[in-house]
Amino acid sequence: MLQPSVEAELQAAAQAIAQGGLVAYPTEAVYGLGCDPDNQAAVLRLLALKQRPIHKGLILIGASLEQLLPWVVLCPKQQATVSASWPGPTTWVVPASDRVPSWVRGEHCTVAIRVSGHPIARRLCAIVGKPIISTSANPAGQPPARNHKEAQQYFSQQLDSLVSGQCDIAAKPSTIIELQTGATLRE
Repeated sequence: MLQPSVEAELQAAAQAIAQGGLVAYPTEAVYGLGCDPDNQAAVLRLLALKQRPIHKGLILIGASLEQLLPWVVLCPKQQATVSASWPGPTTWVVPASDRVPSWVRGEHCTVAIRVSGHPIARRLCAIVGKPIISTSANPAGQPPARNHKEAQQYFSQQLDSLVSGQCDIAAKPSTIIELQTGATLRE
């Protein structure tokens, strides 16, 4: 159970996402930046804020595998493989369904997905009712924010909502594995 103040921040963040806003929130290792993946203007604003090229693609996080399923094409065996590592800091690159817009998948026919092990990130997705974009809260070339103060320093008034919470500062960003080949893209 989350503290009432955090729950109120999560409600405000979910409302900001629904209105096309950008939010920062804690994940397993670093603060994340998120928005509605269906809102092209919000995603492009997030990419501009991070100075990240659109062709790279973005990660979607969800509250559960079931929430992510409309966005991906996975057989039952593949579903079992990815869900065995969740909730947790493992991101899987999987075939994207037609539901995934080009501004999310970039130049790829795949999409990166994760069910976060962080209760605040998972709760935010649950309140929003669908997956959200999750990318590290930092401008290109800068270290990722590890707390809400660092996220605020990077982006000050450019965020529509900021959720307080702790990241595991000993952790590294999520491991990224390509499902089809088993190749580890980032450890």
